[in-house]
Amino acid sequence: MDRDDIHTQQTDVEASTNERRRSIANKGLTGASALTVRQSIWPVSLVTLLFFLWGFAYGLLDVLNAKFQTSLNITAAKAGGLQGAYFGAYFIGPLTYSGWFVRRFGYRWTFILGLLIYAVGALMFWPSAVYKSFGGFCGSLFIVGSGLSTLETSANPFIATCGPPRLSEFRLELSQSFQAVGSVIAPLLAARVFFKETHSTDLSHVQWTYVGIAAFVILLAVVFFFSPLPEVTDADMALQAEQCSDLTGYQEKPLSKQYKLFFGVAAQFTYVGAQVAVASQFIRYCEESTGMSPATASDRFALAQALFAIGRFAAAGLFMFVKPRYVLMLFMTMIMVFIGAAMGAKGEAGFACLALVLFFESCIFPTIFTLSIRGLGRHTKRGSSWIVAAVSGGALFPALTGLLADKKGYHLAMGVPLAGFFVSFCYPIYLNTVCAKELDGFRATQIGYKDERRGTIIGDINDPEAVEYVKRASINVEKV
Repeated sequence: MDRDDIHTQQTDVEASTNERRRSIANKGLTGASALTVRQSIWPVSLVTLLFFLWGFAYGLLDVLNAKFQTSLNITAAKAGGLQGAYFGAYFIGPLTYSGWFVRRFGYRWTFILGLLIYAVGALMFWPSAVYKSFGGFCGSLFIVGSGLSTLETSANPFIATCGPPRLSEFRLELSQSFQAVGSVIAPLLAARVFFKETHSTDLSHVQWTYVGIAAFVILLAVVFFFSPLPEVTDADMALQAEQCSDLTGYQEKPLSKQYKLFFGVAAQFTYVGAQVAVASQFIRYCEESTGMSPATASDRFALAQALFAIGRFAAAGLFMFVKPRYVLMLFMTMIMVFIGAAMGAKGEAGFACLALVLFFESCIFPTIFTLSIRGLGRHTKRGSSWIVAAVSGGALFPALTGLLADKKGYHLAMGVPLAGFFVSFCYPIYLNTVCAKELDGFRATQIGYKDERRGTIIGDINDPEAVEYVKRASINVEKV
């Protein structure tokens, strides 16, 4: 083959590659898969406000659970229906309308939709409080849960993918740390402001609390409407996964063969159910264990939630130096140790054990989430909606825990979350044995960082050398 033939073939390859690259771009490539740390600061900070918002709603829910047991004279099992309504919405939304909406319209409009649904649910607390309707409160919480599940369907994958992929776990852990801060503030305000000096059956402060929340949520929706956000598409994630393939061994696979995702969904379902079960019965557990008053028990719960928040910040720091799969294994092991101890310990020792459970729970949800969507490529949004739907585990476990608590006491009732934690405990074992190479490869990639030699951003589709990645692409462009 002479030199002219070689030159002609090279020209044909370059033309074919450029045409293929334009095909990818036409199907949704935006370049957001190579965002730098600096470029991601503003959008990540804005979305972090949403994490604080539903952290506040979640923290308030646990206090409302104990409040309604007294105000409406209902059992612990029936009060678990509040969690059932709230987290039941997580099963429906991500698998239907919110999952479809984020794939069809993108992250920004899904944020706005979720905020508006949340505002409607918050306003529904007014008539529910006026009529002291337990069914009304369940309906209101279902709508609130629908709004928050819609937000989570977009916010979690957005944070995880908005920036260099090697920092994915760090970003989501740090953002969700502010969710934990909201969970700390909520019970403190509930005990010292919302329900201070009110009669045990007075629910008027509940309605005003949620009217204020609705006003704030609507304001936040306006902010998102006028704030431009980078849109990370399925095509971006497919290209990013392919660009990491030398390190991760990534191969494009159909959704039916994403076994790490399926295991992650199961682990998330049982973990969230166990976490919510512990939180929903924490105050009553303290009352039974130490004989303290409900107000004091609420303060202790706020302290435990503070440990939860500290644990998230600590885990985020650990992710800068330690592989996330190791951190997940360590924290899940400690949960198993202390939830077992809490079943047998009495007095302050029981409180201490359960509080430490909350501390080690801190990193589990975001870490399972990010590790489960690693390497999903074009399936990232759909897979993310499935993991968010797994939050519906919070609808099952609290009711079972409350039912057992009514019959056997709150200490033995902790056996229900123990069973859930055990299933989740198996997931990091799987990750550290079967998926170690893949996960470590994503942690090692330099996509989104500056190539000092050439002065360009690694992985940028506007960089001519990025064509070389596309040449090796094994993804089916027509499916992107």
